Amino acid sequence: QVQLVESGGGLVQPGGSLRLSCAASGIIFSANYMNWYRQAPGKEREWVAHISTPGLTNYADSVKGRFTISRDNAKNTVYLQMNSLKPEDTAVYYCNTQGGIWGQGTQVTVSS
Repeated sequence: QVQLVESGGGLVQPGGSLRLSCAASGIIFSANYMNWYRQAPGKEREWVAHISTPGLTNYADSVKGRFTISRDNAKNTVYLQMNSLKPEDTAVYYCNTQGGIWGQGTQVTVSS
């Protein structure tokens, strides 16, 4: 059974950092690209970051320079390191891979 499980969300103050993890099972992880998306209350889900199978990365302009996506193929896990967090980063964060596979999401709240 294919499964993506996100973790690492929480409440953080503006300017703080969080690292999200997404553990994959049931797929050949090293052969799959991975994405992070987010959905804020009342808004559509938006793409945040992408990492290809050889590790090339792309970011949405809104997070470029603050977020870093990485992968550990030995652990079947993709990460999203989020620094200099802003209140507008508050959202449920989802990981995604090819074939339309999504995790259940993890809540990130940036507030003082």
